[in-house]
Amino acid sequence: MTMTVRFRCLFVLSLVIAAHPINAKADDGGTLKAGAFAIDVSPQTFPVIVNGGFLQAKADKVRDPVFARCLVIDDGKARLAIAIVDSCMMPRELIDQAKALAHQKTGIAVDRMLIAATHTHTAPSVMGALGTPVDPAYAAFLPAKIAEGIERAAAALTPAKVGWAAIDDEAHTHCRRWIRRSDRMIEDPFGVRNVRANMHPGHVNPDVVGPSGAVDPGLTLLAIQSTSGRPIAVLANYSMHYFGSEPVSADYYGRFAKALARKLGAEAKDDSFVAIMSQGTSGDQQWMDYGKPSSNPGIDAFADQVADTAFRAYQSIKTFDDHPPVAMAQTELTLRRRTPDAERLKWARAVVDKMGDRVAQSIPEVYAKEAIHLHDEPERTLKLQAIRIGGLGVAAIPDEVYGLTGLKIKARSPLATTMNIELANGSEGYIPPPEQHALGGYTTWPARTAGLEVEAEPRIVDAVLGLLEQVAGQPRRQDVPVASRYAQIVLASRPSAFWRLDEMDGAVAHDASGREHPARRSPGVALYLPGPELPGFRVGVRNNRANHLAGGTIAGKLDVSAEVYAVDFWFWNGVAKDAVLLERSRDKTPGDALNLTLAGRLAFTHGPGKPDPAFVGKTEIAPKTWHHVALVRQGRRVVVYLDGKPEIRGETDADASGLGSTFTLGDRLEGKLDEVAIYDRALAPAEVAEHVKAATDPTVD
Repeated sequence: MTMTVRFRCLFVLSLVIAAHPINAKADDGGTLKAGAFAIDVSPQTFPVIVNGGFLQAKADKVRDPVFARCLVIDDGKARLAIAIVDSCMMPRELIDQAKALAHQKTGIAVDRMLIAATHTHTAPSVMGALGTPVDPAYAAFLPAKIAEGIERAAAALTPAKVGWAAIDDEAHTHCRRWIRRSDRMIEDPFGVRNVRANMHPGHVNPDVVGPSGAVDPGLTLLAIQSTSGRPIAVLANYSMHYFGSEPVSADYYGRFAKALARKLGAEAKDDSFVAIMSQGTSGDQQWMDYGKPSSNPGIDAFADQVADTAFRAYQSIKTFDDHPPVAMAQTELTLRRRTPDAERLKWARAVVDKMGDRVAQSIPEVYAKEAIHLHDEPERTLKLQAIRIGGLGVAAIPDEVYGLTGLKIKARSPLATTMNIELANGSEGYIPPPEQHALGGYTTWPARTAGLEVEAEPRIVDAVLGLLEQVAGQPRRQDVPVASRYAQIVLASRPSAFWRLDEMDGAVAHDASGREHPARRSPGVALYLPGPELPGFRVGVRNNRANHLAGGTIAGKLDVSAEVYAVDFWFWNGVAKDAVLLERSRDKTPGDALNLTLAGRLAFTHGPGKPDPAFVGKTEIAPKTWHHVALVRQGRRVVVYLDGKPEIRGETDADASGLGSTFTLGDRLEGKLDEVAIYDRALAPAEVAEHVKAATDPTVD
């Protein structure tokens, strides 16, 4: 297990939620009180409808109870309620009903409550989604039980103190959505073969190339104790979708709660301690590592291992305190849904008319019904929240959120550490980053589970960061790339453009050279994937990031010499096929090109046609390995370096004078690119070797 303790901080959990942020100074608060209660919300009648799959499922018994785990905190000025419910997803309307009932019982304002789902896939259905309808009896039963749990937590209020910690657990969550080979694409539910990325490809599947997104391995927890040190509650947050269990079950979330209580020695018979695992940004994450052979630890062992990580984080808290600044803000955001066009709506209505009153029995039937749902309700209003507790931020989002989105919020939050809770205060479906829509797949197919507009993710991120700015009283942090040892060496060589390809979002590849020569990514490029795992690319605990090309390219224009120029970069070829690593052209007229042949060899060409055998390298480059390449042209002399050594060199008959200013990288490449530098001069052999050494040699300062 790889775990890095990132931050250790202290705070009192004194929360105020309002339409506008409220700040509490350290000497303004009263005595902090906190109460917790876990109420059993298991169904009472069977069979019960269970959601979480494409088609309807039912359960006839409870295998382990499902709970609403509730906290109430009072800082002497206001009360806050948090309830984390063992449910796959809950609609905003049901949550609003539960809040109204809890308000009647406790007086806590409805805008001072956060209610979220754990996302177990084995709980009774309270929200219609895909092929599963609502279980009406359970949907009527659940809101009052949540309200009762909040009421009983409020009744347990006692003087308290709080601490928090964050730790990385990279062993227990991975990207479950993988990019498929261009010749292994699959069809969407509407019969179009356009899926370049989809979830659960299977282990070591030759049809896929690599993960489509970044992973957020952070486990953050909030620990509440009585003033005498008795544990009252722990609210943990981790981005792992679900483990998998038989219904009805709380999945690993319930087992985690028991395991953490045991490790803390807090298994009191009176249930006075409540451990909670909330869902992080796990829209494209799960516990399986599909790049390795299958290895299933079992749900109990998995829960125990994650609880052990949480226990280590808990142990890192040295002191509990009770007077930090506290604030919270809430807003609403109305977004459009991707509604069907006239042709698809006609198809959907014909399918649904043929179905009659029966439930969907196939994926096309599922998406036909979903298309009509989107047409009938073309927009949704989301409730977003942000909390400040000392230096800790909490963001609450009513969607299934990709790991990369969670990393963006954490990196840009004005607060040093931020916890993201998804499926909070509603469930409005997946919000893929815009560039992921081009790759298709289940988490993009229009339905209530993934129906919001393409630009929903950046709009939500911006709104949440705005709330965090309000509660922090300071602006969001900006993306400021930190130069690795390799980047410093490249920058010292004064390139005309340096595209590091480490952006978290956007189509623009920024120029780190300061010369303002950006490049642009075309659709079909995934962002923030792991780059070369070499010592010269690391900055502290941070790994380098790269772009994964899955049908897209990266292109920019530079007015550099046609007679004398150089380009160097790193590449990772995912599939053995012909590809163009680099081409310099004018108005789409082919010019100089550095190709990768079917045999995995480098080849230089000028203009259309096959490469001259004299300009084909001899080294066979194995797929899925990182390599450095440099192309240097001086008049008719061409040298291509591979990993710092000359691979191709000779005199070409092609005159360079007609070369254009467009540099295009990655045409037909199914793999990754990183750290692209373009020079208005020839790189010397010693410089190329220096670049490689800066990346690979652990002894270089």
